[in-house]
Amino acid sequence: MINCIAIDDEPLALSIIEAFCAKVPFLQLQKTFTDISEAAKFLRKFPVDLVFLDIQMPDMLGTEFYRAHAKDKMVIFTTAYSEYAVEGFDLNAVDYLLKPIEFQRFLQAANKAMDYYNYLHQSETGNQHLYVRSEYSLVKIAFSDIFYIETLDDYLKIHLKDKKIVLTKMNLKNIMSKLNPIEFVRPHRSYIVPLNQVESVRGKVIHLPGLEIPIGIKYEEDFLKAYTAR
Repeated sequence: MINCIAIDDEPLALSIIEAFCAKVPFLQLQKTFTDISEAAKFLRKFPVDLVFLDIQMPDMLGTEFYRAHAKDKMVIFTTAYSEYAVEGFDLNAVDYLLKPIEFQRFLQAANKAMDYYNYLHQSETGNQHLYVRSEYSLVKIAFSDIFYIETLDDYLKIHLKDKKIVLTKMNLKNIMSKLNPIEFVRPHRSYIVPLNQVESVRGKVIHLPGLEIPIGIKYEEDFLKAYTAR
């Protein structure tokens, strides 16, 4: 069950979210707020997993409220102004709902929140996928779909087996902490590879299907230890 609240300066908008939440069995709407100060007090006192948060409010933008009071919560932004979508996703929003909100679109966002909630609360050893942000969306990637990962300035290129590339703003150290260390290894400062994709190792070069990746001196010992332990 996901405990959530909704914040909007328009009572009608809150009534719609309340009605939609009542139709979704895994959402427990605890309270709605038109007053952001009361919402902030509630967040300090009670456990909340998800916030439905309007962006354009008179006293404070929803994005500002999120930074100040709810940055440790999942958030789904709601607004009538599509230009706020980019900023919303830059703040790690689970989703962004454009008013007037239709139930099917609301349900899609709720399911995404439930999926992400389960991901955050499962054990490290049980993880079989990770989430990254790409093109203003939260993208779910199965470990088994990853071909290899490489750096590109401040971004990562996640190459998938179906030849699709997911570009995300993250570094290798951060994403490595989300991967299973038994299945993935960093053989070079610019690459991560899944061990099950390695066809052979010759000298200081890893051979993947149709691809060669160098082994860095700093990473050679750890890579060979992981490779030979398979």
